[in-house]
Amino acid sequence: MNHPIPHGLPMERDAGPFDPPAEITRLREARPVSPMVFPDGHQGWLVTGYDAARKLLADTRFSSRQDIGVVHVPYETPGMPSSNEPSPQVPGLFVAMDPPDHTRLRRKLTGAFTVRRVKQLEEHITDITERQLDELAGRTPPVDLVKEFTLPVPSLVICELLGVPYADRETFQVNSAKFLVRDQSLEEKMAAYGAMTTYLAGLVARKRAEPDEDILSDLARDDDLSMEELIGIAFMLLLAGHETTANTLALGTFALLEHPEQLAELRADPGLLPDAVEELMRYLSVADIFYRYATEDIELGGETIGKGSTVVVSLLAANHDPQRFGNPDTLDIHRTARGHTSFGHGVHQCLGQQLARIEMRAGFAGLLRRFPTLELAIPAAEVKLKTDMNIYGVHELPVTWTETPR
Repeated sequence: MNHPIPHGLPMERDAGPFDPPAEITRLREARPVSPMVFPDGHQGWLVTGYDAARKLLADTRFSSRQDIGVVHVPYETPGMPSSNEPSPQVPGLFVAMDPPDHTRLRRKLTGAFTVRRVKQLEEHITDITERQLDELAGRTPPVDLVKEFTLPVPSLVICELLGVPYADRETFQVNSAKFLVRDQSLEEKMAAYGAMTTYLAGLVARKRAEPDEDILSDLARDDDLSMEELIGIAFMLLLAGHETTANTLALGTFALLEHPEQLAELRADPGLLPDAVEELMRYLSVADIFYRYATEDIELGGETIGKGSTVVVSLLAANHDPQRFGNPDTLDIHRTARGHTSFGHGVHQCLGQQLARIEMRAGFAGLLRRFPTLELAIPAAEVKLKTDMNIYGVHELPVTWTETPR
């Protein structure tokens, strides 16, 4: 490999709360598929260009299996990014599997997340959102929007769909947040993972004994799935089902409050919302870094990636590629941002993407309609950003309003 760039992963959004790392932008302009050196000294590749990222994600020769790779994926499995030993496969965690294992498990869930099935849930999701807005309207400002709205809504929805008691939210919200802390020891990460899987093991066992009308019960009725696989699937759906949407809702509200002209346009014309949601997902890219492993020599973006290489793809960088999106570092709710990579691409494209879209449309629409004078309760520079987490967002979003909510 010729002249690898000596750096770890540039993940700090150093120009502002919504901007990509300057180093990522520089790398993408110079070499969209760049050789890089990982902190432990071994060499791999970093993909920052939109076209190269889409090709990589669609090419199953780039494996998602961590038991053949060298760098662990901090978001997708309990492994740590600093280790140079392969991670054992976790049963049920099909995001870290390749076909045909991935196909077998994902197929079990496609019925639950079809566009038609999710569309039928739309009215119910709107009801959940409105009830949470009623609670928010009853609070005396200032309030933390994360605690009172952007975290409860997706948590309530995924709990209801999966059959997880919302009363147990302290267990899974606290531990999923601990699991996503970026710089922590393997012991700390495994403790959070163990707490979640222990909780889910008891829940899945109850579903298998006395199934109800929910996704985990449907899966528990399937004799083809082992208990370990059920627990792995439950862990993945619960984690992904509330963390990504909650962070996009919170960070998206922050972004809109910082772009008052576009916020006013959205209030005046709610028909702009579907495109605005796509643009916010592109612009914010809360789930950024994903890993793949080359199973043979592969040409990508004019480079030859050798068999066995670890390849890191930055969805944030791809979503801000000027070759695909004009003036990409600017939020533009009139942009047609379809084709963004925030839900991934290829066989691992997010299973719950339609659900997430409906939740975000309902969440933003309700918030803007009912709180016409919503504003930050602290200076923007004091908002606590999740620079320490593997999914970006805000830890808290203190907001206030002057007019009685509608």
